[in-house]
Amino acid sequence: MTYAVNPAVSRIEAPPIMEAQSWVRPGLRNRKLLNLCQAVPSWPCAEEMTAEVSRLAHEPGISLYTDIYGIPELRAAIAAHFSADYQGKVEPGQVCVTAGCNQAFAAALMAITSPGDNVIVPVPYFFNHTMWLGMLGLEARHIPAFGSGASGPDPQDAARLIDGRTRAIVLCSPNNPTGAIYPPATIQAFFELARSRGLALVMDETYKDFRDGAAPPHQLFATPGWDEAFIHLYSFSKVYSMTGYRVGAITASPRVLAEIEKIMDCLAICTSHISQRAALFALGGLEDWRKVKIALMRGRLEALRKAFTRPDLRFELVSSGALFAYVKHPFTDEPAKAVAMRLAGEHDVLCLPGSMFGPGQDRHLRIAFANAEATDMDTLAARLIESQGPASSPISAMRT
Repeated sequence: MTYAVNPAVSRIEAPPIMEAQSWVRPGLRNRKLLNLCQAVPSWPCAEEMTAEVSRLAHEPGISLYTDIYGIPELRAAIAAHFSADYQGKVEPGQVCVTAGCNQAFAAALMAITSPGDNVIVPVPYFFNHTMWLGMLGLEARHIPAFGSGASGPDPQDAARLIDGRTRAIVLCSPNNPTGAIYPPATIQAFFELARSRGLALVMDETYKDFRDGAAPPHQLFATPGWDEAFIHLYSFSKVYSMTGYRVGAITASPRVLAEIEKIMDCLAICTSHISQRAALFALGGLEDWRKVKIALMRGRLEALRKAFTRPDLRFELVSSGALFAYVKHPFTDEPAKAVAMRLAGEHDVLCLPGSMFGPGQDRHLRIAFANAEATDMDTLAARLIESQGPASSPISAMRT
């Protein structure tokens, strides 16, 4: 007889990115694979940061633990950055440094929920969020992420699902997987709903640097008493191309952070010391580099949107922004996973099926284009057309 595993974990499907990568057939490709399954920037981190990390590696104390909340200098820098970027007020004592945004989400939800509680989540959702909810024994209650003509979820849909076991509403903007950027008024309305019902609005803003324009994404940090109902999550991974460094942050009330401190002490004790110092360097010395990369990604987004205007392309661009596009495929009798597997195996396009992002998403695919150049977008459109069949495929037309 063997020992048991946790059934709450066992019920969760395997990591989607790893599964998708198994769909690529090795040794059969005679053209470039368009790897669009994960939002990993195609550029390395800044040379200045590489040099700084090399210097830091020789500091005697860099191999030691830091405070559980993170080094004071980084907490202060994050607070100052958010205060400026959101035109609000964030104090260092409201910041906890984490090993990426996934750990931030995990610690935050563990701190405010108990098994049997429920959390409201728009669909489509980021799969790691609901995977973690399931592992904690929480019910995910779904609302539409957007309807016809809507650019974000409706707070009234959430209000109808709240009961005595509801603990939080989770939002992600710019959204993963759709790329949608929620209007400030929508975010404010969700905050007011959460505050009026004694809930937490937990907001993943990993991609906030890739929003449209420089105006604040919302006014929550400028709202008096914001930390009574708001938990903000962030990651340095994407805009600074630091995915492997694993640095993120939770910004919340000191009362909630006191509970998160216990969780962090058990999970990792602290975020890697050298990674924290790298993030501190990024905030203080890479502003111009950051702006260049944001503009580069904007160019890729514009190229993708243009590529989807081809009249012979029957894939519909439902939503796009930041590093993502959410696409409706034309195969009414084929589930999204089968379409994604066929695109990977036969057409050298690796993306994720909408079914990985929640119920009712079988007509959709997620394209994460951070790993693609602007010049790849026309190639993407051509391969999608190729997948539509001989009547649509320029390659098939040339062969006949």
